[in-house]
Amino acid sequence: MSYKAAIFDMDGTVLDTLTDLRLAINYAMGQAGHKNDFTEDETRIFFGSAVHVAIQRALLREKGADAGELLLIGTEGHETAPGIDEDEVNRIQAIYKPYYDRICSDHTKAYPGIHEAIKRIRASKVLCAVVSNKPDEAVQKLVHDIFPGDFDFALGEKPGTRRKPAPDMTEQSLRALGINKDEAVYIGDSEIDIMTALNSGMDEIAVTWGFRPEEYLKQTGAVTIVHNADELAKAIVG
Repeated sequence: MSYKAAIFDMDGTVLDTLTDLRLAINYAMGQAGHKNDFTEDETRIFFGSAVHVAIQRALLREKGADAGELLLIGTEGHETAPGIDEDEVNRIQAIYKPYYDRICSDHTKAYPGIHEAIKRIRASKVLCAVVSNKPDEAVQKLVHDIFPGDFDFALGEKPGTRRKPAPDMTEQSLRALGINKDEAVYIGDSEIDIMTALNSGMDEIAVTWGFRPEEYLKQTGAVTIVHNADELAKAIVG
């Protein structure tokens, strides 16, 4: 099937942000007096549901929680982490946000072939957007710095708008693009993105180069799975 709009997740989908995310979460946790030597593999698990959830997961990991326990946090019925002080989460987030805003593009780069894939998609008259649970300031900066002119709309987390997997952000992007949900596809790398597409009534494409392994994507409902940027472009434009 071909589409009129493609809406992309950011972290783990179009951008390899892992190093900067790891540096920022370790900095904020360290400044707050917590464990601050998390690995890239641990960081992959932390992110996907916005920074507030990432910090909850990091604090739980500090207490010894395993990956399965961490991935539950931020899902329906598990909005808060057991035994974690929300005031402490907010304190760490206040350290994290300005630091990450400063360093968010230091090591971040587009995944191989993504620039070419987006150009191919746009050449087929498909509108392109980014919808991310990353703070909106960072989303706008990264789109400006790394994808100038490539996206017709970009949106990150803002106060007053429910983050993914709620459909609010994708619905806002579809209104901005003037496209109906049945004419659009959502592309992401995690269970949050799969749920976002489902909640939005949109088709979904899962990519395997991001923060979740292919087997986990299958277990959490992924139907269309692509392994490189060329496969992604073909899945969108036919």
